[in-house]
Amino acid sequence: MSDVTWHLPDPDLQPEFYADVAAKRLVAFIVDTLVILVISLLVVPFTAFTGLFFFPVLMAVVGFAYRVVTIARGSATWGMGLMAIEFRAADGQRFDLTLAFAHTLGLTVSFALPVLQVISIVLMLTQPRGQGLSDLVLGSVAINRRAAM
Repeated sequence: MSDVTWHLPDPDLQPEFYADVAAKRLVAFIVDTLVILVISLLVVPFTAFTGLFFFPVLMAVVGFAYRVVTIARGSATWGMGLMAIEFRAADGQRFDLTLAFAHTLGLTVSFALPVLQVISIVLMLTQPRGQGLSDLVLGSVAINRRAAM
């Protein structure tokens, strides 16, 4: 397996791309969770209110769809956009639908197995590129967006 991360900003030479990204990801996660909650609450009446009986599952499904769609469209969720961070693939490109799906699936598995989520958080706080478990598996990173020129 070859290392193609040379397409990504070097954390030693360009630390500004990774500055405060872990904290920004946390805030983005909170914002995204609130958006998912609101969307889920808006969906409940369309389920004849039976969605209240399986609301956590409804939120998980809405959250999965929300993350895949927003990441595939802009390489970031709305919360990430608000925090001015975005995902980049190992080749430096923005996420496509396949990578957005794979990353969201990895996040979902991490939520299902809390020990994986803890490992992911520790990795984000200790790795030079701030990569979580899904990021390491996929070779992706979350970086600060470049300022518009």
